[in-house]
Amino acid sequence: MKHSIILLIALSAFTACSDGNASKPENDQPKDNVNMNKTTTVADYATDPNIESQTKEFLKALNGGGGKPLETLPPADARKVLEGAQTSVKVEDGDVEIGERTIQQDGLSVKLYTIRPTGQAGVLPVFLFFHGGGWVLGDFPTHKRLVRDLVLHSGATCVFVEYSRSPEVRYPVALNECYAATKWVAEHAAELKVDGKRMAVAGNSAGGNLAAAVALMAKDRKGPALKFQLLLWPVTDADFETVSYNEYATDRFLTKNMMIWFWDSYINKEQRREIYAAPLQATTEQLAGLPPALVQTAENDVLRDEGEAYARKMNAAGVGVALVRMQGMIHDYGLLNPLAPLTGVQSALRYAASELKFVLSQP
Repeated sequence: MKHSIILLIALSAFTACSDGNASKPENDQPKDNVNMNKTTTVADYATDPNIESQTKEFLKALNGGGGKPLETLPPADARKVLEGAQTSVKVEDGDVEIGERTIQQDGLSVKLYTIRPTGQAGVLPVFLFFHGGGWVLGDFPTHKRLVRDLVLHSGATCVFVEYSRSPEVRYPVALNECYAATKWVAEHAAELKVDGKRMAVAGNSAGGNLAAAVALMAKDRKGPALKFQLLLWPVTDADFETVSYNEYATDRFLTKNMMIWFWDSYINKEQRREIYAAPLQATTEQLAGLPPALVQTAENDVLRDEGEAYARKMNAAGVGVALVRMQGMIHDYGLLNPLAPLTGVQSALRYAASELKFVLSQP
């Protein structure tokens, strides 16, 4: 990706029709992103033509299940909801070798998983992956299929960071663990059979927030050197009144109330303008010098506008950025195992992995 160039691609997320012809992509222009704070009304998901058809069926089953809103559950019960969704379908999980260890770094104890392609004995490039789930939900088992896909398509080793979740701990504990893990991988690259000079950070949703924050910390603290940021539908701000927050506030998997609960669980209100908590709050001067980034967003996602705003702000700071919006998709389309077979999901993950592979192959 060339320096200071931003690429906005609206990829069709629609599956192939029975006659072999792919459905046409929706309008490629962003929806009303000029003013992120413009108020709009909530769109009815059941009649919205801008939701991919199988995704709409997933939402109908989810919304008609009669369960309590996630944000009203105790954290342990809320975690079981995501775990149940991920184990409700069978997915491929082979062709990778998985290791597990607990490291000590900067006075912190952090559990790591290593995932590498089966049979690759040589030194590989590496990316650290920080999982999503609003800093409250999620772990390696819920994200195993996603990181496996990225590993197999990129040919790189993944170091998955099992950081401490909220509300048991609060900001900046999880972030400090993620940064400590990044330092440890750079310092112990030979032990892991990875190239510490070809290292990236990646994450989905709240994990994308952590990846962006770790990249900022690494720049500010003069290391470790990172070559790339892969930010998948990231959290970048605590503003709940953007166009996408208001239009997609309910019934599209991730809701506005859920995000408010996640933020309340993670961090105190007076800390939410800190750039390591909300990277969109950083000035262009503070963003200058970051490694290049790929930012993926979903059309039907409360986080869409802030993710795209962060990509544009990095671009304004001179950072090489590719910004991709997946039309028809909802939040965490790449994570949710019931959506994994969709053509658009597979295409998006192959593209993300190809960028990882390309950037990490450069000297």
